[in-house]
Amino acid sequence: MPSQTFQAKLKTPFALLGIRADDDRVAEIVFLSRDGDMLSPRNRLAERACAQIERYVGDPDFRFDLPLAKSGTPFQRRVWGKIAAIESGRTRSYGELARELGSAARAVGQACGANPLPLVVPCHRVLAAGGIGGFGHHEGGFHLSVKRWLLAHEGAAAAR
Repeated sequence: MPSQTFQAKLKTPFALLGIRADDDRVAEIVFLSRDGDMLSPRNRLAERACAQIERYVGDPDFRFDLPLAKSGTPFQRRVWGKIAAIESGRTRSYGELARELGSAARAVGQACGANPLPLVVPCHRVLAAGGIGGFGHHEGGFHLSVKRWLLAHEGAAAAR
């Protein structure tokens, strides 16, 4: 993706984060390869998002307070609401969330993978019944290393 599609790119210990934000809402946070180039924030909201992500990196209990763009289906938004309620250092399973939503674990997993705002809506805190599960529609590699880093950063038992 070309740099101009992002309003900021922020280096973190786990990934380069691409941030899409207009003047009013953050629309997307994307995990990019760590070897990419930073991009200084191009608007105030991107600057605010970068500052809050840096606070989270310094303090895993930090709570994000950003205006978020509405996206997703009604079901996805219900799943994302459940995920947003999971506290730092805690985890839930796809199955647990599915039971609460009257759905199937696979549908919850698909909604997690479609989450456009990871970190703010902490989908890394949702695990498979028998292990760490996937992350962002990926079953291994870079994305799973990001999930492991985030869980360890928060002190979640699943990271051990």
